[in-house]
Amino acid sequence: MNVSRRDFLTAAGLSAASLALGACDSSGPKRAESLLMRAEAANRRVEGALFRHTSMDHAPKGAVASGDEFPSYFVSDVVPVWDTAAQGAWRLEVGGMVRTPLSLSLDDLMKLERRTQRVNHYCVEGWTAVAEWSGVPLRTVLDLAGVDRAAKVVDFESFDDDYHESWDLESALHPQTLVAYAKDGKLLTPAYGAPARIHSPVKLGYKNTKYLTRIRLITDPNGGYWTDRGYEWYGGN
Repeated sequence: MNVSRRDFLTAAGLSAASLALGACDSSGPKRAESLLMRAEAANRRVEGALFRHTSMDHAPKGAVASGDEFPSYFVSDVVPVWDTAAQGAWRLEVGGMVRTPLSLSLDDLMKLERRTQRVNHYCVEGWTAVAEWSGVPLRTVLDLAGVDRAAKVVDFESFDDDYHESWDLESALHPQTLVAYAKDGKLLTPAYGAPARIHSPVKLGYKNTKYLTRIRLITDPNGGYWTDRGYEWYGGN
């Protein structure tokens, strides 16, 4: 039987959790908490070992881009829109364990190295969509800031009802991880995360933070909107 990497990791992650959470609500009993934490740490080690840091994703030849059919998702009650009148000009803050904290406007981002890639977007629910994303390689932004050697995790914060997700640093530095500001040749619209978002085919969709406001370098995983609700932290594809 052929088992995909994603299916294997999902089964591995759920097996220990199911033992602890059987006949319980989604939060599980208190006695299961330590088991779940150990299972999550084990999952993280397995996925980190399997992650191919040099592999590149490419949409299949002939695959039709999803265009406006690309699913739009957010956690706020309505589509988040940056309110310049109330909040001032949007800026992306880069801080935490860096030598040079940054505050970048959209124009600043667009003046940096630009990469355009036609890749797959993988959803944890099982569907895949194709789109062309343009933006700045996250590695370029982090190189400008100068990452402290002790930093191991990157946390991405959003103005979508305080949404955030944290990543392992190696995945963040993958060549296809972008601070994206355009989709299919046009600047992002609010539905797809304007003014800028994280996008990378090396992570499942829920890890790709939209409506980005802040990038923070830290030492340890600090969860995220969906990972705090039981989704797997590593979220690699």
